[in-house]
Amino acid sequence: MRRNILALYIIKLSKWFSLVMPIIVLFYEDHGLGLQDIFILKSVYSLAVVTLEIPSGYLADIWGCKKCLILGCILFFGGYLCYSLTYTFYAFLFAEILLGCGQTLVNGADSALLYDTTAYYKKEHLYMRYEGKITMLGNFAEAFAGIIGGFIAVYSLRFPFYGQACIAFTGIPAAFALQEIRRSQPLLNPFREIIRIIRYSLFTNRALCYNIMYSGIIGAATLTMAWFAQPLLIYLQTPIEWYGIIWTVLNLTVGIAALYSDRVEKRFGMYKMNFLILVFIIGGYISLAFNLTYAGLIILFVFYIFRGFATPILKGYINQMTFSEMRATVLSIRNFIIRLMFAAIAPFVGWMNDYYSLKWALLATAIILFIPGILFLTLQYLNREK
Repeated sequence: MRRNILALYIIKLSKWFSLVMPIIVLFYEDHGLGLQDIFILKSVYSLAVVTLEIPSGYLADIWGCKKCLILGCILFFGGYLCYSLTYTFYAFLFAEILLGCGQTLVNGADSALLYDTTAYYKKEHLYMRYEGKITMLGNFAEAFAGIIGGFIAVYSLRFPFYGQACIAFTGIPAAFALQEIRRSQPLLNPFREIIRIIRYSLFTNRALCYNIMYSGIIGAATLTMAWFAQPLLIYLQTPIEWYGIIWTVLNLTVGIAALYSDRVEKRFGMYKMNFLILVFIIGGYISLAFNLTYAGLIILFVFYIFRGFATPILKGYINQMTFSEMRATVLSIRNFIIRLMFAAIAPFVGWMNDYYSLKWALLATAIILFIPGILFLTLQYLNREK
């Protein structure tokens, strides 16, 4: 059990010890890209994820989580290597496809292997705690990497990418060290099996469906805000060396919140917790839109607290409602929803920022995400009453 958890920690670090995130928007702008171009790149990344998300989850279920994690880590390394050696929009586009494919193979497989590991050792009740710790570790890693990346970028905006490629490589040997918990199943009719799991997850099991959709909407909301953070700092004309420090504080906030997520969830329960997450996530967009000053960083800080609560808690609810043999596929459906929504709205809100203002882009995002969010929250409540 310790071996798998340690290897998953290292894989998380290889993905989240991000030297480039605090300055990536500056890097793009240095190469002549606007926010609309940046969001197009991230939409292509999300489309790569969307295309492979559910098949990769099923592949993890029948081929093995370990093999998916190995391939995912290799592709992830290739993406950052491509970024390190290229300079054009289309080369960045190819790098985003590699990163998207790598991320897809890791997403779902890591959480599924973690849950199966705890279940194998009769400690599944500890899953949410471990998920919270891994989320905390990832955000702490991103936080401290942000400081380093910010200061390295003062010398060259390309230096963080060289370091990032080296860090991404560390996930490959960690993935090879994993122990597969369940015996791989024979691949009989993957298309029919994927359809069966989708039908079960989104139509047959209504409680699971509402939780997947709600978790996907909240995930899309927190992902989109992560890409608004740097435009906010650019809007405030923040010095480059402060980017890493602010990024660090925000990610430490997520990590600490994730660490205590299981205790907070026990205090409020599923339905109250879901309501609070929606209120603070959507409210964060609206409040920030009307406070585009350094005081708005406090709002961003509160938003990131609930981002830290949301990931392990909402994943935990989904894991509790599904079966081991389809768990990775179900988690991939959740990630599919997140990336599909982001790919759909990102070019539009990027255009809103470039042609109108950051304020209107934030408000538009809040409206777009609130409507389906409150719908599926209401459906959860009605299903519970029924």
